[in-house]
Amino acid sequence: MVDTAFYINKGPLTLQKVSELTGAELKDPSKSSTVIHNIAVMGKAGAGDICFFYDKKAKEKASQIEATACITTEELADFVPDDVVKLISSDAKRAFLKLNMAMYDEKSRGFGIAESAKISSSAKLGKNCVVGENVVIEDDVVIGDNCFIEHGAVITNNCKIGNNCRIGVNAKVSFCEMGDGCYIFAGAQIGNDGFGFMMIDGKHQRIPQLGRIIIGNDVEIGANACVDRGALDDTVIGDGCRIDNLVQIAHNDIMGRGCIVVSQTGIAGSCTFGDYVVCGGQTGFADHLNVGSGAQIGAQSGVMQDIESGAVMMGYPAQPIKDFMRQALYLKKALKNK
Repeated sequence: MVDTAFYINKGPLTLQKVSELTGAELKDPSKSSTVIHNIAVMGKAGAGDICFFYDKKAKEKASQIEATACITTEELADFVPDDVVKLISSDAKRAFLKLNMAMYDEKSRGFGIAESAKISSSAKLGKNCVVGENVVIEDDVVIGDNCFIEHGAVITNNCKIGNNCRIGVNAKVSFCEMGDGCYIFAGAQIGNDGFGFMMIDGKHQRIPQLGRIIIGNDVEIGANACVDRGALDDTVIGDGCRIDNLVQIAHNDIMGRGCIVVSQTGIAGSCTFGDYVVCGGQTGFADHLNVGSGAQIGAQSGVMQDIESGAVMMGYPAQPIKDFMRQALYLKKALKNK
């Protein structure tokens, strides 16, 4: 059950309203006025709760559901007990998302601008912005409407942030132009120097990093992730990208729309990703690579050469996943026969 110490419960909702919100069909219309107070997981749901059942692997547990109602699929409905009201959805996962968003919200973390915030007189903030304690907003920063700048965040000179953005606790945004609807999570570092050096007279001489970071609309960058600014050209994060916690994206990388980069991935400089590339956790990329749209790279892979659009790769060095699986099977058989 969702803890109302942290989240607002906007219920209760009737099953008729649940059906309208999710697009799920209520199998027994006589139950349309039944009231739901909470969403809960299958194993913990009880009276007044609604749960979701969409994983075939959980069929044995479905018989133990004690919720008032369950949203499931036509294929799995027969596994749900008869005394549980069933709502049938062609996409139960999406139904869960819709109902979750309709029923719960985060509690407000404050309103207005904290007295301890340091905001330059030349900075411009839009309407309805919230600025937390000890925030620093430097000269000529422009921030759109309805933005939430959390405690301790720093936004350096001349940055531009769109509408409906959220900058997390102790995050830093510099050398950046950001679109609308972005969420930079706690501790993320946006716009630090790229890792560029040249050996001169026996010393590593820093190469000036003179580019920017351009972040599109509806981008999320996770906690303690680092995205470096470009050396001359810009580092670009396309619309709808989702970057997990503890990811490193180096200078001059370009990511297309809708890319997913999972935790502890490291992408060296000047890589170019197409649209909807997916990188599993702890993947590593050499520099100056091109990764085509729709490519998928399995966890802990090491990518050392360009990847074609739509390819599914895994291993170190990364190779087509069928080849990787054949090698793994061969080694398993070889060990058995040893």
